[in-house]
Amino acid sequence: MKPDEGTSELDALFAAQREAHRRAPFPDWPARRDRLRRLLALVLDNQPAIESAIDADFGGRPRAETQIAEIFPSVAAIRTALRSGRRWMRRRRAPVSKWFLPARAEIVPRPLGVVGIVVPWNYPLFLAIGPLVDVFAAGNRAMIKPSEHTPAFSALLARLVGERFGADELAVVAGGPETGAAFTALPFDHLVFTGSTTVGRKVMRAAADNLTPVTLELGGKSPAVVAPGYSLERAVPRILAGKLLNAGQTCIAPDYALVPRERLDDFIGAAQVRARAMHPRGLADRDYCSIVDARQYARLLRYLDEAADAGVRRVDLFEGTARNDEAHRLAPVLLIDPSTSLSVMRDEIFGPILPVLPYDRLDDALAFVEAMPRPLALYWFDDDAERAREAIERTHVGGACINDTLMHVAQEGLPFGGVGPSGMGHYHGRWGFDSFSKLTPVFRQSRWHAMNLFAPPYRPFVRTMLGLMKRL
Repeated sequence: MKPDEGTSELDALFAAQREAHRRAPFPDWPARRDRLRRLLALVLDNQPAIESAIDADFGGRPRAETQIAEIFPSVAAIRTALRSGRRWMRRRRAPVSKWFLPARAEIVPRPLGVVGIVVPWNYPLFLAIGPLVDVFAAGNRAMIKPSEHTPAFSALLARLVGERFGADELAVVAGGPETGAAFTALPFDHLVFTGSTTVGRKVMRAAADNLTPVTLELGGKSPAVVAPGYSLERAVPRILAGKLLNAGQTCIAPDYALVPRERLDDFIGAAQVRARAMHPRGLADRDYCSIVDARQYARLLRYLDEAADAGVRRVDLFEGTARNDEAHRLAPVLLIDPSTSLSVMRDEIFGPILPVLPYDRLDDALAFVEAMPRPLALYWFDDDAERAREAIERTHVGGACINDTLMHVAQEGLPFGGVGPSGMGHYHGRWGFDSFSKLTPVFRQSRWHAMNLFAPPYRPFVRTMLGLMKRL
C-alpha cells in the first residue's frame, strides 16, 4: 500500500486477510514453517540493503549496530520458532477435577486471525520481525505499519515483503499519522504497538472501540542502580554499553543511574574514560550513531537547555565537539543530580543523556525507583545475591537484568513486556506464541459419568453429595 492512500484500500487489505483466514483458519505446521522460512530468507538475503536503508534514515547508524541489535536478534527469533513451533502447536493436556473423572481436558492453541503490528523508528527491523515471528508461528496473518520517520527502510520492507508474501498473508502499510490512526482503528484480532506511553494511550483507546486485545511496549524511565561495594570497573562499561547503543534511542536503555554518593566522582571519571575508549574519535566516530531526525535532536537539546537553566552540573563524556546540529549528532552527557521536576527526569530520554543521582542509603535508592512510574527495565549491579533478589521483589518493573543491561531482551526463553505505564502483555518465543493464540479449553465428557445425578429435580442426595464434595 502506498503512503496515505486513504482508508478504503486499508479496509480492503484487512478484509482480504480476514477472508483468507476464514478459508484457512488453522494452518498446519508446514504452512507456518514455510512463512517463517521465507521471513528468514528476507532478512538473510538482504542484510546490506537493510543496513544501508537504516543508515540513511538515521543519517549515520553503524552497520555493526544494525547487525547486533536488529539482524541477529531477528534471525535468532526466527530460528527459535522454526525449532520449536511444531511443539508449541501441540494440544496440551490439562487436569480434570476428581469429581468429573473419567472425563478428559485439553488446551488447543488456535490462531487468532489477523494481527496488526505498529513499529517505531528506533529499531525498525527487529521491532517488526520480533512480534511477527510469534504471529506467524501461531498461524496468524499480519499487517505491519512502519514508522514514517524511517522512510527508506519502510520502502525497502514493503518491497521485500511484496516479493515473498501474498498481501493476504503479510502486508506493509506505509503512511503518516493519519494512516496510523486508521490502522489502529481496524478490528484486528490482536494489535501490537511499540512506542511512547502517550501514543500508547491513543492506540489503546482506538482498539477499545473494537474490543481488540493489545500488546503495548512503551518504555519509560529504566533505572540502573549501583549497589555499595560493586565494582565500577564492571558497572560503568555495562551501563554505557546499554546507554550508548543506538545513541540511547532504545526503549530499554538505562534512563538514569543511582550511585552511592561517596562514589559519584569515581563514577563520573570512569564514565569519561570508558566513553572515550568506546568512541576514540568522539562525534566523528563512525561507530557512534546519529539522532534519527531534527525533531528528536531538538527535543534532546531542550532537555539540556532546561537543565542548564536550572544550574544542573553537566559532564561531557567525549573530548572536543559536543554536538553537530547539521548532522544531528549529540555526544553523550551526564547530568548530575537533576531535580525530578525537570523534563529530563519526567520524560523517557531516548538519547545519549544520562542523569546520575547520588544516594546515601540503598533504601533511599529503592524508594526513589518505587516512587517513579513503573519502568520497562531495572538494571541492578550488586555482588550480594540476596540483596539483588530483594530489590527485584520490591520494585515493579517489566523486566530486570542483574549486573548487566539490555541482555534480557535477547533471550527467547524469557517473556518481554512492560507493566503499567511501560506497557502490557508480552511476547518472545513460546510466550509470544501464546499471546497471539487463543488457548481454547476443551472438556471431553466420558460415556459414563455421574453428572445426571445432579440434574433436577434436586433430591436430598444432591445436598448430601455437595456437602461431602466441599469437605474433600
